[in-house]
Amino acid sequence: MIAIAWVNLVRLFRARANLFFVVVFPIVLIMVLGLSFGSGFVPRLGVAGDAGARAAELVAALERSGRMEVVRVGDDAEARELVERGRLAAALIIPAGYEGAMSGRARVSLPLLSRNEPSSLQLGAAVRSVVQQVAMPARAAAYARDGSFDQRLARAEAVRVPGVTVAYATIGAPAETGSGDGFVTAASTQLLLFTFLTSLTGATALIETRRYGVSRRMYATPMAIGRILLGEAAGRVAVALAQGLIIMLGSALLFGVRWGDPLGAAALLLAFSLVGGGAGMLLGAAMRTEQQALSLGLLLGLGLGAIGGAMVPLDLLPGTMRQVAHLTPHAWAMDGFAELLGRGGTIATVLPQLGVLAGYAAALFALGAWRLRAALTR
Repeated sequence: MIAIAWVNLVRLFRARANLFFVVVFPIVLIMVLGLSFGSGFVPRLGVAGDAGARAAELVAALERSGRMEVVRVGDDAEARELVERGRLAAALIIPAGYEGAMSGRARVSLPLLSRNEPSSLQLGAAVRSVVQQVAMPARAAAYARDGSFDQRLARAEAVRVPGVTVAYATIGAPAETGSGDGFVTAASTQLLLFTFLTSLTGATALIETRRYGVSRRMYATPMAIGRILLGEAAGRVAVALAQGLIIMLGSALLFGVRWGDPLGAAALLLAFSLVGGGAGMLLGAAMRTEQQALSLGLLLGLGLGAIGGAMVPLDLLPGTMRQVAHLTPHAWAMDGFAELLGRGGTIATVLPQLGVLAGYAAALFALGAWRLRAALTR
C-alpha cells in the first residue's frame, strides 16, 4: 500500500511541467494577490471636471486625507473608461457649476463612479466624508450676511462646534494573521483552489495505471484488492497533501503568513486533502482517457472553487449564493480558515467544518473505491 502511494507521489514531481504548476505558480499567485490587496494597498481616485479654486480646495482635502491616491484625469469620458478598465478604483466628477454653487445657495451634486469591489466601496465612503467636511463651512458661509463670501468662509472654517465624542477601547488579543490581510486571504484561497485542482488533474495518473495494465497486474498478484484500493487512495491523498504543504509552508516562509492554531490548520489541511483525494480517485476511476479526466478536472476544480469562495470572497455574495456555496467543500474549508486566521480560533472551533469535510471525503472515497473495484475486476 505504501509503495503504491509513494509511486503516485513520485510521478507527480517527475514531470517538469508539474514542478511549475504545483510549486511555482501558486506561490507567484499568492505574491501578486497579496501585493495587490495587502495592507499597504492604496486605492486610486480619479478627479475630473471643474478646476477652480473651490475644486482645488476639495482635491487638496482629498489628498490630505491619506486614504487614497488622487489622480487628475481629462474629462468625464476618460474617467469612466479608466474606472471600467480597473485602472482607477473610482472617479469623482466635479461639475462645471461647482464654483458658483459653493458660493451661493444652489444645490450641487458630485457624481462618483465606482467599481463594485470592497476597496472601491470603502473609497466611496471616504470621499463622501471629505466632501462633507469641505462643504459644511461653505454652506454655512452661503447663508451668512456680513462681508464677502471669502470672509464669511474664513469665519465659518474658524468655528469649532462641540459635538458628540465616541470613546472606544480595544479588547481581546489581536489575531496574528501575518504580514497583511492581503497575503493571508490570498494564501488561504489559493491553498484550497490548487489542492483540489491538483487532486483532480492528478487523476490522469490513475487512468494511465489502468490503461497500461499495471492495475490488472497488481490485481493478479496475491495482494488483496482492498490493499490496492487503499494504496491508490493514499496516493491521491499524498498528492493533495503535498500541494497543500507547499503552499502553506511557502507562504509562511516567503510572506510571513501565520496559519493560526497549528493543530487546527493541520486538521483542516488533512480534511480537505482527503476530500481532494477522494474526488481525484472517483474521477480517475470513472474516466477512460487522460484527456477526459484533465478537461473535467479543470472544469470542476475551477468551477467549484469559484462557487465555494476560493476566487470571490463569500462575504461579497448575496445570501442565496452563500447557501449555494456551502454545497461545496471549499466554502466549509474557507469558514474554517476564517475562524483560525481572522478570529484566532482553535481546533475546537473548527470541529463543525471538519465534520462536514470528513463527510464529503467518506462519500467520495466510497464512490471512488466502488468504481475502481468494478474497473479492476470486470
